[in-house]
Formats: sequence, structure tokens, C-alpha cells
Amino acid sequence: MIPILATSQMRDADALAVKSHGTDALVAAAGTAVGLEAQAMLGSCYGSRVAVLVGPGLNGSDGRTAAAWLQSRGAKVDVIETAVQPRELNGFHLVIDAAFGLGCSRPYDAPKVSGETLVLAVDLPSGVEADSGEVLGHPMAADVTLALGALKPAHVSGPAAALCGQLRFAGLGIVTHFDDGLIEDGDLGALVRRETEDHKWTHAIQVLAGSTMMPGAADLVVRGALAAGASMIRLTSRGDVAELTDLPAEVVRSDDPAFEKRSRCVVAGPGLGVDATPWLRERLVDVSAPVVLDADGLDRSLIPSETSHERRWVLTPHEGEFVRLTGEPLPANHLEAVRSLARATGCVVLLKGATTLIADRDGRVRVVRSGTPTLATAGSGDVLSGVIGATIARGHDPLEAAALAAHLHGRAGATLPVYASASDIPLAISEIIGAL
Repeated sequence: MIPILATSQMRDADALAVKSHGTDALVAAAGTAVGLEAQAMLGSCYGSRVAVLVGPGLNGSDGRTAAAWLQSRGAKVDVIETAVQPRELNGFHLVIDAAFGLGCSRPYDAPKVSGETLVLAVDLPSGVEADSGEVLGHPMAADVTLALGALKPAHVSGPAAALCGQLRFAGLGIVTHFDDGLIEDGDLGALVRRETEDHKWTHAIQVLAGSTMMPGAADLVVRGALAAGASMIRLTSRGDVAELTDLPAEVVRSDDPAFEKRSRCVVAGPGLGVDATPWLRERLVDVSAPVVLDADGLDRSLIPSETSHERRWVLTPHEGEFVRLTGEPLPANHLEAVRSLARATGCVVLLKGATTLIADRDGRVRVVRSGTPTLATAGSGDVLSGVIGATIARGHDPLEAAALAAHLHGRAGATLPVYASASDIPLAISEIIGAL
């Protein structure tokens, strides 16, 4: 997992690193990392024309070090101070934006560059407020942003995230402790958990999904759950969906409204219909296991007010459902909005999107960027809710379960053809887990 730090946290981490290693060593490491990233973008340094915009701070020092590194490898480099920068930069293969980094708090107007010129931002595009993602002035849109030490909130949320281009990361050994992070492929190894004493109820889940109007939702939830390791599924629907869709043979169908106490998680909501709240309330009243509320289950009145469900319920809205839950438009800073709803409800909140944001009531955040446009299809979210339920049933904390499941879901989508359907996702998930 890649750390995500707010400005104050990053300053503290930098201060400790400087105390241990000295400023010169850190600037040398950061500048070299920038040089290596620039070389990767150029393909070859020799003969390339590079402009490096530098300001008065450490970001500028990193840029100067990168400039010297590139010059030693045959690049023709112009180091340009922000105080005398031109309005336009022409004739360069690459522009390195090292003008202002973490501490930028005032508007900055970057020079214009031609369309064929590549732009590498050092830590953040200059003119971006690191915590809010607010755009200050007219920053230069980057093709690549190399985050140093840790990602910042602006890399993943807020208006400035779109200016970062492809996100790269150089840890530099600076950060040793963090609460928030971006999920990586290497984190998926934690999904595979099997013990010799396991039996069918060890990782069992209960699913409240599907109706005669939307029977496919139940099918997608249970297939997602089976692919992610649910060992037993008890399905209750509004109507007999088994007559309308080909459910897996492993699924047990039941009309009993009581909670099956051997279930390790309940997934509730997909395909039940917009009038499902009374029906669901009756079936969730005595539930002691974690609950994943999705789709038609995302009704604020269903969430218990007691603290007994602390960090045990997961809400999985898309933007429209998020607005329905909060009664307010979704602000530009999605990350803080997700944190706020998690604190207000006492639940883990997963906001679906191109970047998926997950927060718990303590303010811890996980970010997932593995999603692709392939997942923008009907039923994709139903599969995800089943995967989250199964991951919780296999013993993961709801925050980590939601984050790992969302990353797995995104990776599965990335393996599929552009116009694949949601029904294709569970098999792709099985293949990824099998490879793990």
C-alpha cells in the first residue's frame, strides 16, 4: 500500500528524515528519482531538450538536481527560475515542473507548452493545494506526476487530480507510519486465506437481493461472492428469482426472514426495488454480523443508531446514491465527503467511481484506482457487493475488505474486453485469485 499523507503529516515525516539523513541526501535522492522518471519518459536523454522550472524551495532543489543528472547523460537542459519564466516554452521535448510543491498556497500561472511537449510534475503540479486539491491560478497539466515520499490527497481527490496525469511514486524511505493509503496489486495476496479446519459455515454469507423485476441482481451478487471465497450462501429474494434466472447450484434459497446466525456477513439491497426498505428492515433487525448495504438497501433509516455496529457495516454508493444518503450535492473534494459520511453513520463508506474512495468512522482512508470503463455496466456493482461480503466473511476488517475487494474488482475488469458484461467479472475474479 502506498502511503497518503496530508501536508502537516508530510512535513513531520520530512523533518524526521532530514534529522536522520540531512537535507542534501534527501534532495539528492529526490532529484535522482525525478531524473530517472524523466529518462523513462524521454526514452533517451542524449540530445533531448529539457526545460526545468524551479522555484525557491526544496521542490526547486529537486529540479536542479534532476537537471544536473540529465545533463550528465547528454540532455540539453535549460534551468528556468519562476521569477523570470517566459509566457511560453517552445522547442522542448520535456518540461519538468519543479516550481512549487507541497507548500503552494497562492495562485501560480504556469508557462504554456506546445501539445507535443511532455510535462513531468515534481510531487504535485505547481499551483495545487495539496490537501484540498484546489486549483490555484493556472497550473500546467502534467503527463506524469512523480509523488515524493507519499501521495497527497490532491493526487486522488479534488479538481487538481485531473491535472496529475499518470501517477508515479518514489518512496525515498521517508515515511514509516501512515493511516491512509492507495491499494496496490501486492496487497491482494492477503485475500487468500484457508485453514485446515475450515467448513462450509466458516465463511458463509447471507444475501438479501433480487426480485421478480430484477432477478439478475441476485445472480450477480452470489456469483461474485462465490468467486471471492464465500463457502456457503443463503439467498432470500422478493419473489422466487430461481424461476427467472439460473442460480448457481451452491446457493441455498430461503424465505425465512430470520437472520442465519452462522453467517459471517450479510449483503443486502441489490435488485430489491425502490420500495424495499420495510422488507429489509424486518430482516436486518436482529443481524449481529457485518452488513454490506448496496443499491436499493442504501436508505439512511436502515442504519442502526447504536454504536454496536461500529466499523461493521459497509455502505457502497455511487455518486447518485451518495447524494440520496446525505441529502446534499457531492462536493469537489470527494475524499472529505466520504470521511464525513463515514463519521456521521459509523459505517465504512465506499464511494464508487473511476477512483474509488473508502473511509471508516475513524477517518482512515483507502483509495483504489484499478477501475476501468469496462466496469461501467449494469450489474457491476452487484458483483462488487458480493465480493465485499465474501471478503469480510473470510476474516477481513470491513475497511480492508472493501478496499481489497474494490481493487480486485477493478483488476478483473481490466482483464476483460471493452464491452464485456457484468456476468463476465466473477470468472475473471476467480482467475486472479487462482493466480495468487
